[in-house]
Amino acid sequence: MSDKPDIPHADWAFPTGIRFGLGRVRELPELCRELGVAKPLLVTDSGIAALPMTAAILNSCQADGLGIALFSDVQPNPVERNVIDGVSAYQAGGHDGVIALGGGSSLDVGKAVALMAVQKYPLRELTIASFQDFSEIQSKLVTHGLPPVITVPTTSGTGSELGRASAIIDEQSQTKKGLFHPVMMPQICLADPELTLSLPPAVTAAVGFDALSHSLEAYCCAFPHPFADGVALQGMALVNGALVAAYRDGSDLGARARMMMASLAGGTAFQKGVGAVHALSHPLSSRHGIHHGLANAVLMPYVLAFNMPVIEAKLAALARYLDLAAPSGQAIIDWLVDLRAECDIPHRLAGLGIAETDIDTLAPLAAADITAVENPVAVDEDDMAALYRAALAGDLSH
Repeated sequence: MSDKPDIPHADWAFPTGIRFGLGRVRELPELCRELGVAKPLLVTDSGIAALPMTAAILNSCQADGLGIALFSDVQPNPVERNVIDGVSAYQAGGHDGVIALGGGSSLDVGKAVALMAVQKYPLRELTIASFQDFSEIQSKLVTHGLPPVITVPTTSGTGSELGRASAIIDEQSQTKKGLFHPVMMPQICLADPELTLSLPPAVTAAVGFDALSHSLEAYCCAFPHPFADGVALQGMALVNGALVAAYRDGSDLGARARMMMASLAGGTAFQKGVGAVHALSHPLSSRHGIHHGLANAVLMPYVLAFNMPVIEAKLAALARYLDLAAPSGQAIIDWLVDLRAECDIPHRLAGLGIAETDIDTLAPLAAADITAVENPVAVDEDDMAALYRAALAGDLSH
C-alpha cells in the first residue's frame, strides 16, 4: 500500500515514555541526548544487525557525535551468555546507555545488560525461576545508578519494549528464568511502525498472537487490576481488527500501526500477570526452541477451555466488547481458533513437532514456572500434563 493512513504521531507515558509514529526512529540521537547518553551500546541480534535500518541508526548517531557501538550476539531465545557478553562489551566500551533494537530477544537482552552493568552478584544468582526465591533475589539487586535504556521494537507483540523483566534461558538447567524489577522499565520506547514493514507473514502472525496472549492472559489473570483490564480489552480489540490484515498485506501501514499499539497495550496490561499459557509455553521455547508467540497461539484455546468455569463471565464480556455473535466464553474460543486458521497457525502442538513422549519432561517445568501461580485456576503438574495432551490431540472439551 502506497498511501499513508491516519496514524498517530504522539507522545504517551504509561509510565515509560512512548514516542509513537511513522519515521520517529530518526529522533534516536535526540532522545539519547535527552537522557544524557553520549556513548550508547546498540544491542540487537545478528539478523537485525545486517539490515539497512541498523546501518542507518548507527550512521545517524555517529553523525550526531554519539560514540555508539554495536553488540549483536543475541540468540532467538536468549541465553545467559548473551547477557554476560553484552555486559562485557558495555563495560569495555565505556558506554553510558543502552539502545535495545529488535524483537523480544534483543529487547530482553538489552534491558538485562543495563541492569547487570551495576550488579554485585552474577546473573545466575539474580534470575527468578519461581516465587519461592523472589524476595531473596529482589533484596540482592542494586537498583540505583542503572544506565538509561531506549527500546526500539521491530516487531509487534513481545511487550518487552515496556516491560520490567527479561526472560533468559539458564544454559545449565535449560529452563527459562526471569530478571525482574520495576527499575528495568525503559526510560523511552521509540515505537515506529515503519520498522515492522519487513516482517514476513509467519513472524507477523506469531508476534501478533504474542501480543494477544499478553492482553488475554492479563485480562483473565487471578489477580485484580481494573486498570490493566481496561488496557487489555483495547489491546485485544486492536488485534481483532488488524492482525489478519497485517498478515495478508505486510505493507498495510494502518494495520502495522494498530498491531504496534496492541503490543504496547499487551506490554502494559501483562504487568498484572499472565497464567498457564505462558507457563506451558516457556518450556517449549527453552527445550525445543519454539517461538514463544507461536507456542502461545497454539496453547491459548486449550487453557481458556480449562479455565472456563471461573472466567466464563469475563470472556462473555470480552465477546460483547469485540462484538462477536452470541457472546459467550465459547465464542472467544471459536474466535481464537478461527483467527489462528486465518494466520495459518497449527491447531495442535503436534504441528510444532511436540510428541507425547515430551510431556513427562515439559509438565514439571510448566508447573514450576513463575507464571503458573497467576493462572485463574490453580494448576499442578498433572494439570499441565493434561493441557499438553489436550493441545497435542486438539481436544477443546475441558
